[in-house]
Amino acid sequence: VIKTLISAIFLLGLSSSSVAEFRATGHATTSTTIEFPALNCRKHSAVLTEFGGVGDGKTSNTEAFKAAIANLSQLAADGGGAQLVVPPGKWLTGSFNLTSHFTLFIHKDAVILGTQDESEWPHLPVLPSYGRGRDAPNGRFSSLIFGTNLTDVVITGNNGTIDGQGAYWWKKFKEEKLNVTRPYLIEIMYSSQVQISNLTLVNSPSWNVHPIYSSDIIIQHLTILAPVDSPNTDGIDPDSCTNTKIEDSFVVSGDDCIAVKSGWDQYGIKFNMPTKNLVIRRFTCISPDSATIALGSEMSGGIEDVRAEDITAINTQSGVRIKTAVGRGAYVKDIYVRRITLNTMKYVFWMTGSYGSHPDPGFDPKALPVIKGINYRDVVADNVTYSARLDGIENDPFTDICISNVNIKLTSKPKELQWNCTNIQGVTNQVTPEPCNLLPEKEIDCPFPEDRLPIDNVKLKTCSISGNF
Repeated sequence: VIKTLISAIFLLGLSSSSVAEFRATGHATTSTTIEFPALNCRKHSAVLTEFGGVGDGKTSNTEAFKAAIANLSQLAADGGGAQLVVPPGKWLTGSFNLTSHFTLFIHKDAVILGTQDESEWPHLPVLPSYGRGRDAPNGRFSSLIFGTNLTDVVITGNNGTIDGQGAYWWKKFKEEKLNVTRPYLIEIMYSSQVQISNLTLVNSPSWNVHPIYSSDIIIQHLTILAPVDSPNTDGIDPDSCTNTKIEDSFVVSGDDCIAVKSGWDQYGIKFNMPTKNLVIRRFTCISPDSATIALGSEMSGGIEDVRAEDITAINTQSGVRIKTAVGRGAYVKDIYVRRITLNTMKYVFWMTGSYGSHPDPGFDPKALPVIKGINYRDVVADNVTYSARLDGIENDPFTDICISNVNIKLTSKPKELQWNCTNIQGVTNQVTPEPCNLLPEKEIDCPFPEDRLPIDNVKLKTCSISGNF
């Protein structure tokens, strides 16, 4: 049944985004024009083959990408912007950097392949809000598609593919042979006006999409696929970002489908850049060992005003999960979740204050996180093992939790204790099975803001590329 559901959702997601977003005119023997939505259209355009690109899946195109972007960066400086088209073919490459006022367009019959030659992945210093790499204490490999200090950058296509060929990296990670942290597929740092859309991402070495220290970000119509036993293949990780929208996407992952972050222990506290004003909608997740949406555990810059609605999870460990620990400091507050459909879950609700996992012994044991204003409503769940596990921190309870209009149907072999609650405070209304005593019944509909976040007011333009595709 699960395989059938996965296939149906996957096919529906691809077909609906294709029909809704693209229009191609012309014939195969003549020039074809493809229209697509983007933050801005570009005056200048080029194709990767104009810079020596070879789409045979064997020839390295790292230098071709670098040459193309360097050339187009000069043209974009006139104010009209520039776009690079990746045409049909298999384009093997190492890491390359984007530029401002730029669109990378990946054709539906194009595959960008991440090379397994480590010499084509430059090393970067550790992120200042983390203090160390995730896989190893030292630096990290640059992401396959990387950019920093950019304005107005678009990574899109008509469902073209980026394949990280991650098996090489997963093996090294499992064998503890990494000296630096694995690369991500897409990482944009210290940037604004970012769009990542209408792509299929497969087999990332680690995280797939990582906007960090950035603002005004639109992520939509992504299909992200990785084996469910692949390590740390998070789908989308907004990290110390403001004004972000994630919607109409589908993730199968070996880790959290969406992980909201803002730095790690004392490094995140010092950097002090929260993730806030985040909207997530029409999102589907499959991840048997992780969360649909995780808040944390690296949340030491704070997380606030997150709005998630119309979320579906199938064969996933938990719904919207809060992860934190002593030493994290900061806060997770003003979280709003509604219209959630879950099928085959270990937990519906899960919060933990004992996640642990510190970058080094230098964290402050007095840095206690504040978890408050957590709101869930309109949840339907089937085939569930535990309704909830809600564990705050002793002398630092999680407060102002509100859960309303929830119907949970249990698996044939459920756990006897359905609501396991410690160090929490809140209320519930119309919730089955009956919640724990720390969440007494109160006639209330848990709130969900009706105002629009600024990112929802951004209108995409209809842009185009032309060529013999």
